Amino acid sequence: MSNIRPWNRLAYRARPRLLVGALAAGALLLASVPAAYAGKFERRPVLIVHGFESAGSNFASQAMRFESNGYPHSWVEEIDYDSTAAVGNHEEVDKQIDEAIAALKQRTGKSQVDLIGHSEGTSVSYSYLTEGEKAAERKANVAAYVNMDGQQKNPGVRTLALWAERSGPTGPEGRHMEGAENVTIPDQTHVQSSTSSQSFIQMYKFFRNTLPKHDIVPQKNIQLAGKALEFPQNSGLAGDKVEIWPLDSNGARTTKTPLASFLITDPSTGGGAWGPVAAKSGVRYEFALVKPGKTLHIYMEPFPRNDYVIRLLGSQPLENYTGKQPKSSGAVMIRYKEYWGNEPGQNDELLVNGLNICTPALCPVSKLVNAYFAFNWEGKEETTLNPDPVTSALPFIQGAQVYIPASSPPNAIVKYQLNSRGGGGLRTLNIPNWEGTTDQVTIYWNDFESLNF
Repeated sequence: MSNIRPWNRLAYRARPRLLVGALAAGALLLASVPAAYAGKFERRPVLIVHGFESAGSNFASQAMRFESNGYPHSWVEEIDYDSTAAVGNHEEVDKQIDEAIAALKQRTGKSQVDLIGHSEGTSVSYSYLTEGEKAAERKANVAAYVNMDGQQKNPGVRTLALWAERSGPTGPEGRHMEGAENVTIPDQTHVQSSTSSQSFIQMYKFFRNTLPKHDIVPQKNIQLAGKALEFPQNSGLAGDKVEIWPLDSNGARTTKTPLASFLITDPSTGGGAWGPVAAKSGVRYEFALVKPGKTLHIYMEPFPRNDYVIRLLGSQPLENYTGKQPKSSGAVMIRYKEYWGNEPGQNDELLVNGLNICTPALCPVSKLVNAYFAFNWEGKEETTLNPDPVTSALPFIQGAQVYIPASSPPNAIVKYQLNSRGGGGLRTLNIPNWEGTTDQVTIYWNDFESLNF
């Protein structure tokens, strides 16, 4: 199964060692800016470029934070590109960035945008701003840039370089970008540093020269929208249907027909759009991605406010591999904040029917686990937590033998829970015991534990 790829991979092989002088994550507000320079920190639209084998959904919580601090949702955009192809040729992603910036400028009336890149997205952004005959024009379109835990070369625009402390040394002997403002986010790992509120505070302060007033502001009546994508190519799942179902506390559908249904028609890279759907905060929803002969049931925690960055990710190789055993259920549990299992006092507990599967052996910090596959790879009616040799061999992914009896239609409830190292108490998602050969489960846990800084 060498064609199965991780969902969030660092391109370390392409990175030189970086130097850094670190600033505290809670740095004080910058001094007042003279009136002549006020335009430097005006509010501009924001474009976000994700990392290798990731998707725009990596930045859903940051989009919520920008919108909670006065940015209209149409001012914040995340591109979804095929990072596997971009490693060798940036032409397609450059075109996507060009089109996204042009659309943002037209929608907002602004002459420039603020750009954010994470991981491999920093290499993509650097190339976009510095290489080719359009480099000067592209650079002129970007007022400010945030380079998140990535490459070290300065692209020649006003830049904030953010570094995750646990990704490697910072300071004189560590990572640093010359000519940029360098800030280290303490005690955070690679993906966590792109989604955390601490990183948002630094980005917002850099863009606006003031601290944000809010973290995530809840809303009562909300809208949900996103894309259905084949991963990791991030091409639209044309021909698939998206159904949104309201649920009760046991994960059972509460209506006879879906709240909304969308046929995906756009197969392009970054296509697959669906929505928006009117919904309510605090209510659980199932996003059913209906495919020929199979349904992918996607569950998330209740939404605190509008979310336009939902990504429903299908992956044919992974679906085929993890859904082989009849009468067995299972799930992949994704969180854009690494699961830690070997840090006493800072560990996450990831529980399936009360059993913690985030053990020191399966979730060491060094593994940077963002996606955990709990499924019957051994083909036996026993939970051994033996690591799956295929998924566990991949960076940022873990897989283990977890046996969950299944039925078609479901006849029992599986209790999935997270006790996060960030606090917030035990979170529970009860889900029907779908049989994996025809019905597979994806769970997204929030990468935040609180709505306040």
